[in-house]
Amino acid sequence: MGRNDNNETERARQMVAQEAARIIVNHGVRDYGAAKTKAAGRLGLKSRGALPGNSEIEHAIEQHHQLFGGESHVDLLRSMRETALSAMGILSSFTPRLVGPVLIGTADESSAINLHVFADSAESVAMELSSLDIQYWPYERQLKSRRGQTDNYAGFQFRHNSAEIQATVFPVDGIRQAPLSPIDYKPMDRADAARVTNLL
Repeated sequence: MGRNDNNETERARQMVAQEAARIIVNHGVRDYGAAKTKAAGRLGLKSRGALPGNSEIEHAIEQHHQLFGGESHVDLLRSMRETALSAMGILSSFTPRLVGPVLIGTADESSAINLHVFADSAESVAMELSSLDIQYWPYERQLKSRRGQTDNYAGFQFRHNSAEIQATVFPVDGIRQAPLSPIDYKPMDRADAARVTNLL
């Protein structure tokens, strides 16, 4: 493959990443794979070699927010992080950590605030929410704990300050080893309340 072919492939990957970012931000799509496929279809690029990786999509989302979000995106992030900090206060007995788009800075209006909480059992988190008269909906999430191994985790979704909170429950000792990020396959970045406060 010549240099021109390499340049064309790289340009195609960038175009798909930018279009996928637009789809994710403007249409609330959360599945990067689906966004990539849709973007490639719109651009008439069917070759798998032209599809960018998840980390390229993440970078394109950051660029999209910088170009089109401006001060309104900064305000949105600040508001979501304030709500995250408030929700972390509610769940303070479970050593909550903020993860995902709200921490990284790629969140949009349809993003959930993702927390990791640590408890002897998922039921204890449910009981805490119930005792505070917070209506919640249970869910189950699959996360990779290390390459090649996927584990299921219980979680609870609830509304707080008009935002959607998703609190995924890990064993108490799970605080020492974060699951792998689906974006770059490295351990997820987790922020405690003090670090979230500093971000504000």
